[in-house]
Amino acid sequence: MIRFKELLNKVMSLSKTVVGTVSRIAGSFITAKHMTGARMFELVKVGEAGVVGEIIGLEGHAAVIQAYEETEGIKLGEKVVGTGRPLSVELGPGLIGQIFDGVQRPLPVISDAVGPFIKRGLEVPALDRKKKWYFQPKTKKGTKVIGGDVLGIVQESPLIEHRILVPPKITGVIEDICSEGNYTVTDPIAEIRTVEGIERLFLMHTWPVRQPRPCKTMLPPNMPLLTGQRIIDSFFPVAKGGIAAISGGFGTGKTVLLQTLAAWIDADIVVYIGCGERGNEMADVLERFTKLKTARLGQPLMNRTVFVANVSNMPIVAREASIYTGITLAEYYRDMGYDVAVMADSTSRWAEALREISGRLEEMPGEEGYPAYLKSRLAEFYARAGRVQAIGGEDRFGSITVLAAISPPGGDFSEPVTANTLMLAKVFWALDFTLAHRRHFPAINWFMSYSEYLPILEPWFAHVERDWQKLCGEARTLLKEEEELREIVALIGAEILGDKQRCVFEAAKMLKEYFLLQNAFHPIDSYCPIDKNCKMLRTLLKFYEKTKMAIDMGVPLIKILSLPVREELSRMKIISPKEFDEVNMKINKEMDEEFEKLVLEAHEGKPT
Repeated sequence: MIRFKELLNKVMSLSKTVVGTVSRIAGSFITAKHMTGARMFELVKVGEAGVVGEIIGLEGHAAVIQAYEETEGIKLGEKVVGTGRPLSVELGPGLIGQIFDGVQRPLPVISDAVGPFIKRGLEVPALDRKKKWYFQPKTKKGTKVIGGDVLGIVQESPLIEHRILVPPKITGVIEDICSEGNYTVTDPIAEIRTVEGIERLFLMHTWPVRQPRPCKTMLPPNMPLLTGQRIIDSFFPVAKGGIAAISGGFGTGKTVLLQTLAAWIDADIVVYIGCGERGNEMADVLERFTKLKTARLGQPLMNRTVFVANVSNMPIVAREASIYTGITLAEYYRDMGYDVAVMADSTSRWAEALREISGRLEEMPGEEGYPAYLKSRLAEFYARAGRVQAIGGEDRFGSITVLAAISPPGGDFSEPVTANTLMLAKVFWALDFTLAHRRHFPAINWFMSYSEYLPILEPWFAHVERDWQKLCGEARTLLKEEEELREIVALIGAEILGDKQRCVFEAAKMLKEYFLLQNAFHPIDSYCPIDKNCKMLRTLLKFYEKTKMAIDMGVPLIKILSLPVREELSRMKIISPKEFDEVNMKINKEMDEEFEKLVLEAHEGKPT
């Protein structure tokens, strides 16, 4: 049998038909002439150094190339060789726990080989060609298969069973399949007889990043993707297969929120895309992920995470490609039947890359210099999210949920990237400067944020807590009443407020500090299970209701605020889930007894 590498080299040699010459160099942009037959987004190699680039513009026989690497030293007249293929990623065992750049070069492997900087023309395969994986076949000779069917499985990590799929668009009958054993990703494991002849399959295959992988059916997003963040899961939940936008100015905690979500979110796979962010922030993410374990499974986070790190000092076109690389990896695991969460930090940096590329191509600029097609590019990307029935003969259901951070200049939510994203996203988490300056995190503004999935997810939450919608509605009403009173106080003064109005202020303060405020670095408070979330909210609202009743019966507010149970309420968030039920029952019992005592004292103190 022909090995994968030999077969790939054979195909590549046949496709390298386009040979042009460099006619102009402007930074990382190269113009080549005599490029007849070249295609948009085709990968090329420039000069003797073999600098890898991508064709981003065609005009007549000339091609505009954006290099992924430094162009220093390239001379006019040097050859430009087309590869005949678009930018593609390798899909197979070995992706989990890996750190890639925007074009899927494995950064740890490069670092070990040549140091911290990527050398020009360096070719490193994304997947380890020497490592052997234990393959267990799940089908047999003579079986008819279609794209998406499972050939066998490989245990990629303690958490992930990697299903080896028949690549899309391949249909036929299995002529031969390997027995159970150890194989590299380039060892052929099966032969399929198609109408065009024999097709050899391997543990890996490639897929162009700009082409969405097909699915059988799109499904409604009727299941929540739980995050462990109380304000999100209670007020602004996101559905599996949904789209959420996180927008806020510098210092409002976007990156920390995304890191926290990536650590604790209820997804099988996390694809974290660091698109144009600072290198120290990505280093911090990687350091945290190597130490932390998932709350649900007790396994290191790296056992379910893939990183695409294209930081701010890397080539601009690789940043533009990184978004597509990450979503393609997510689609691959979605097709296996997994729920995947894609963290894109940030799409503003990606849009800036589009703006720079568009400017170099001398295209007509749109609003604030962004290309006129910004909205359509955003729509193409977000359209690849969703909950689907995967292709193949058996029923497999997977999802891709996109959580995209946006960094609007000056916190201006009307700027083009934020405005166009909000037309596409169903969930908006607006991060607020004021809350961040008060050290209230997550700094999600409960008045500006929203979730359009609430009506769809209501039946699911009703199974967890029958009165879930009622509890969340009462909490939001309390916050709204407090804001209205605050406006009145600003105009007239606090002296006119009675105990009933001051009670609203105090209850809202407790709701913010004891429930909505959450410490991302606390070993217990960083993650709140949904059942604990429900019980905390119910207990806090019960205290509010009892406070109003006690005031109606003549109990002064100052006495209520001095009750010992208030301190217990403030500590609920740091009680471990295992102990919470017992502690919560004790708090409710103490609350009943203390309020009963206050009311009795107030009644006995009244004149007859």
